Amino acid sequence: GVRFPGAEDIPSGFAALDNLPGMVWAQMIATWTMMEAANQDQYEGPWGTNQNALGESPAEFKGDFRNGFIDFGWDKLSADQKMRKRAIELNQGRAAQMGILGLMVHEKLGNVANFFLLISKK
Repeated sequence: GVRFPGAEDIPSGFAALDNLPGMVWAQMIATWTMMEAANQDQYEGPWGTNQNALGESPAEFKGDFRNGFIDFGWDKLSADQKMRKRAIELNQGRAAQMGILGLMVHEKLGNVANFFLLISKK
C-alpha cells in the first residue's frame, strides 16, 4: 500500500502506534489539519461563528460542501428524498465504521490474517 515517506518499515495495525517516528506523526497531523481546513464551510468560522463578509452560508446542513460547480441533481430532490439520501449516507458510514471495528477486534484476537488469506486465495 501507499506509505508516508519515512514510514516504509512501520508494521501494520496497532503495532504501528508504538513504532511511528515523530516526523511521521507530524506529517499525519499536518495532512489532517489541511484536509479539515480545505473542507470546512468557508462562509462560517469554526464552531459556527460567522466572522467574515461572505454573508450567510448556502449550505443546507452541516457537512453540505457543495460548491455549485458539480450538481448531481440534489437541488431537484424533494425534502423527503433528501432526508432519505442523507440517512442512507449515514448508515453506510456506520457500516464502514463497524467493518473497521471488526478488523480491529480480530487483530487483537490474533486472527485477522485468516480473513486476508481468504481474499488472496481467489
